[in-house]
Amino acid sequence: MKRYRITVNGQSYDVGVEELGGAAAFAPAASAIQAPVAAPASIPAPAAPAAPAPVVGAAIAGATTVKAPMPGTVMSFKVIQGQAVKRGDVILILEAMKMENEIVAPADGSIASIRVPQGASVNTGDPLVDIA
Repeated sequence: MKRYRITVNGQSYDVGVEELGGAAAFAPAASAIQAPVAAPASIPAPAAPAAPAPVVGAAIAGATTVKAPMPGTVMSFKVIQGQAVKRGDVILILEAMKMENEIVAPADGSIASIRVPQGASVNTGDPLVDIA
């Protein structure tokens, strides 16, 4: 019997799984289910200072345009217009299929324009941010 700890909706459960061999058969054993175990308390992350709302702008000539790699919703911006960024810095969070994806700067530069507002739905290839 193998023992596992599974967390569902913040509740931790200790479970035992027994392999029956041959065809996959499932029969829960009464001894395999135990009382929930309290999840360890996590320390909340400090709140980030409120940034001004991004200014939605047009394309900038000669700038590198960061495009949406997948369809999704722009959850939040981690930069503001005019801010210097380095390659790999997180620019924004894009929610796609219930997952929050970090969109990073492809090159060093500064944020020339933010092309979409927070909360906007975007498709693959839509321009998000220009870096000059």
